[in-house]
Amino acid sequence: MKPNTREAMYHLIAQIKDTLPFDGIDADFCSDSCSGCSLKLVDFIAVEIDEWEHRLNQGEVPNFKDINKLAKMATKIQTVLVKNNLI
Repeated sequence: MKPNTREAMYHLIAQIKDTLPFDGIDADFCSDSCSGCSLKLVDFIAVEIDEWEHRLNQGEVPNFKDINKLAKMATKIQTVLVKNNLI
């Protein structure tokens, strides 16, 4: 049985939290070579995740567009972090 969109969003959020280095954010997070501000990107995705967790806890049901948007955003941020040798 396929998960509903709420379950899918919770699962996506868990995957993002497992993949991106939210706990490793400090002054040494930035490297010498930078193709995008990794610190700002991780902060941005953290805010998006917090917002979605709040919305889900309030009973909001995301649609496929919402899930796809968050997934694409996380993928792009992960790509920048890989280019910056942070993951």
